[in-house]
Amino acid sequence: MIELGKTQKLIVVKKVDFGVYLAINRNKGEDRILLPKKQVPAGIKVGDELEVFVYRDSEDRMIATVNKPPLTLGEYVPLTVKEITKIGAFLDWGLEKDLFLPYKEMVGHVEAGDEVLIRLYIDKSNRLSGSMKGIYGLLSTRAPYGIGDEVTGRIYEFGHDYGTFIAIDDKYSAMIPKHEDTSMYRIGDVIDVRVTGVKEDGKLDVTTRDKAYVQMDEDAEMLLELIDSYAGVLPFTEKASPEVIKRETGLSKNAFKRAIGRLYKQRIISLEDGKIRKV
Repeated sequence: MIELGKTQKLIVVKKVDFGVYLAINRNKGEDRILLPKKQVPAGIKVGDELEVFVYRDSEDRMIATVNKPPLTLGEYVPLTVKEITKIGAFLDWGLEKDLFLPYKEMVGHVEAGDEVLIRLYIDKSNRLSGSMKGIYGLLSTRAPYGIGDEVTGRIYEFGHDYGTFIAIDDKYSAMIPKHEDTSMYRIGDVIDVRVTGVKEDGKLDVTTRDKAYVQMDEDAEMLLELIDSYAGVLPFTEKASPEVIKRETGLSKNAFKRAIGRLYKQRIISLEDGKIRKV
C-alpha cells in the first residue's frame, strides 16, 4: 500500500507524456501514483525502482516527489513560517506545496519568519498537516549532558504550572522551572541555558540564569535600580512571601536573598522596620 507522508521505494510501471506511474510492484490493478515529468530522472525506464516521498498536490491528489522533505509522518523538525492567513500558517518544508499549520495545532502566537518545532501528521480529511503539539513525547531523554554544562535549546511550549519546555539541540527534553521569568521569550526562540539537574527519567532541568556568584552581581545591580525607583526604600525584605518577591523583582526568593545579602555586606543598604533602605 502506498502510504501518505512517508518516503518509499516504488517501481516504475508505466511511462506517459506527463511523467511516470509508480507502484509497490507490477501487479495490474494495484494502486498507482504519478511522479510528474519534471521530477523524473533522466534515463528512467519501466521496472526501475525510485525512492520518493508521497504527499498531496494543490488539487488534493496523492502525488510522488523525488525531493525529500526534512521530516516524514510522526517526526518533527524546526520549520520556518512563510505566511499567516485567516485559517492558519503555511510552512516551508522544501516541497512545491507548503505545509499547512492550523490554528488549533498552534501552542502559541507565531509570525512569518519564525522557526518553530513542527510535527507531521494526517488530519481528519486525510491531508498532511503540521502541528506544534505533541513535541514533548518525541524528544529524547538520553542527553549527553550533565549538571553545569552550558547548552543551547529552542523553546517549544510554555507549560504555565510546570515551567517552560525547551528542546536542547532541537532533540533532548528539558524544562526551565516555573519560578524563572521567561515572559521575554517567544515560542521558537533559541536560547543559551545551563543544566541544573538530570531527572531519573533522563529529562533535564535547565536555567537561563548564570551561576550564583555571577548572577548575584547582576541581581544586586537590578535591585539597586528598583530601590531607587521606590525613592530609596523598598517596602519589603527577604522575609516577604516568594509570591511578593517574584511579582515585584522577577527573582526567586533565594536569588533575592543572595543579592540583598551582598548589598548589605557592602553596606549599600540597611535592613530595618521591615524595609530595605539605600544607605
